[in-house]
Amino acid sequence: MALIVQKYGGTSVGSVERIQAVAQRVIKAVKAGHSLVVVVSAMGKTTDGLVKLAHEISPVPNRREMDMLLSTGEQISIALLSMALQEMGQPAISMTGAQVGIVTEAEHTRARILSIETERMQRHLREGRVVVVAGFQGVSSHDDLEITTLGRGGSDTSAVALAAALKAYACEIYTDVPGILTTDPRLVPDAQLMAEITSDEMLELASLGAKVLHPRAVEIARNYGVMLVVRSSWSDDPGTRVVSPLPQPRSLQGLEIAQPVDAIEFDTDQAKVAMLRVPDRPGIAARLFGEIARQSLDVDLIIQSIHEGNTNDIAFTVRKNSLNRAEAVAAAIAPALRNADPAVGEAEVMVERHIAKVSIAGAGMIGRPGVAAQMFSTLAAAGINIQMISTSEVKISCAVAAEDCDRAIAALCDVFQVSSSPARGHHPEAIASNLSPVRGAALDLKQAQLAIRHVPDRPGMAAQIFTLLANCNISVDMIIQSQRCRLIDGIATRDIAFTVAQQDAEEARALLQKAADEWGHGEVTVDPAIAKVSIVGIGMVGRPGIAARMFEAIAQQQINIQMIATSEIKISCVVPESDGVRALQVIHTAFDLSGSEAIVIPA
Repeated sequence: MALIVQKYGGTSVGSVERIQAVAQRVIKAVKAGHSLVVVVSAMGKTTDGLVKLAHEISPVPNRREMDMLLSTGEQISIALLSMALQEMGQPAISMTGAQVGIVTEAEHTRARILSIETERMQRHLREGRVVVVAGFQGVSSHDDLEITTLGRGGSDTSAVALAAALKAYACEIYTDVPGILTTDPRLVPDAQLMAEITSDEMLELASLGAKVLHPRAVEIARNYGVMLVVRSSWSDDPGTRVVSPLPQPRSLQGLEIAQPVDAIEFDTDQAKVAMLRVPDRPGIAARLFGEIARQSLDVDLIIQSIHEGNTNDIAFTVRKNSLNRAEAVAAAIAPALRNADPAVGEAEVMVERHIAKVSIAGAGMIGRPGVAAQMFSTLAAAGINIQMISTSEVKISCAVAAEDCDRAIAALCDVFQVSSSPARGHHPEAIASNLSPVRGAALDLKQAQLAIRHVPDRPGMAAQIFTLLANCNISVDMIIQSQRCRLIDGIATRDIAFTVAQQDAEEARALLQKAADEWGHGEVTVDPAIAKVSIVGIGMVGRPGIAARMFEAIAQQQINIQMIATSEIKISCVVPESDGVRALQVIHTAFDLSGSEAIVIPA
């Protein structure tokens, strides 16, 4: 008999009739021989109503009292579902987060789970009861018993954490869509259902705004090897399985605040090609990487940085044995770009043969802005200059001089207290299979782009910048460092651009502009009217031409790409906000992600 954790969201328990339908589904699973822990959210719009009441009392409600208030929503749901189960003849007991032993940080409205004491739950399960748990909440400690809530995605997080602590066979997340889709069906009606997706892919899609699962929940599943299944509350269809790799042994103490980095990875078989002063107009990236794809050259990191004026820099890395051919492609294209736009002048091609890529990897980096800053600070303290930066939810990579690689690895291993290994591919079996190289596409319209002009080109500048932001709890997404140096008063400088959540943009700009006199950088600008469109897929590893196909699809719509950043399984482009939905739709089509039937989301 398998233990299963099921989680039902607010729409699934939004009325008495729906609660009774959930009870019937739970009983069906029990009759199939399973033990059940059921985590539920507050009914429908209950939480929104409670928040509204609080703001009618106080414009800035006390966070402790907000936790006291909001935690009541789930208590209504668990009591009603337990009553429904009992009425149908199934023994059940409702329990709050505190009663099931979910112990959290003492951080009201945004606590992370520290541990779960499972003895009481296990006793009820042994006695044949279904345990119905209030999601989204816990208690700070045995000493003060402060009720806490977990913030956005809290019920998903509760469910997966319980599955990890109880060593459940699976955690089933019931929602109002049939599973994980290739993109948002409200923007692309022919989005299709995926039968299976890896946790790494899901982390990237979740971080890009796919709202079916919260990244915190996927992070726990990946760290503890919990199988997730996302299913519809309205049908018996199998949904989507989110599969995690076999985890490293890990304590359940400090469950959500365990060490954020699992490994230091490195790759010394890297060389860099940079094209400086390419015209800032649609089609340039498509032309360059289209020719690279025709030469069957596999590209690793790609960055396109922004500049004042009408030009950009594009840099990419390849294997050392591919460098001569990659350089030849770039050199052949450069004169053509000048002829197409004489006002720009000829693009310059730069080659760096002696670089290495050093990465920190781990699902625990999600939502922790200090991790990237710590990496940059560690490299700066070792006197190592960063040439390129690439970020994703589960990995941060820096290109450094090859001669600095060993020192970088040793310093990072020491700081993050992990071992190092050669760069690892993601699920190599996917490369040999017929798996589509791109599994999903996502659009994020809630970011803003910041650019810092004329940052002194010396070790430690990135560390200072991103530590300042991390100390103010500002998370950074894409980070791009220009390849072009400019001399300002005899000092070599570069531009750094990055994206943050729109609500953090003005605070970030003010902080960095205030630091300009001390650090010596120039103006800090903000562009809130951007969209980030991304593709994700483990199957793109080792398959040339994926980036080229994405760039070509965007170029055919005359959409200009402002920034590019990549990881092994994700390619992201910043485009004008007004072009975001169109860009998503064309890349979804370009990679044949469309299904034969439109997905309908219930009202």
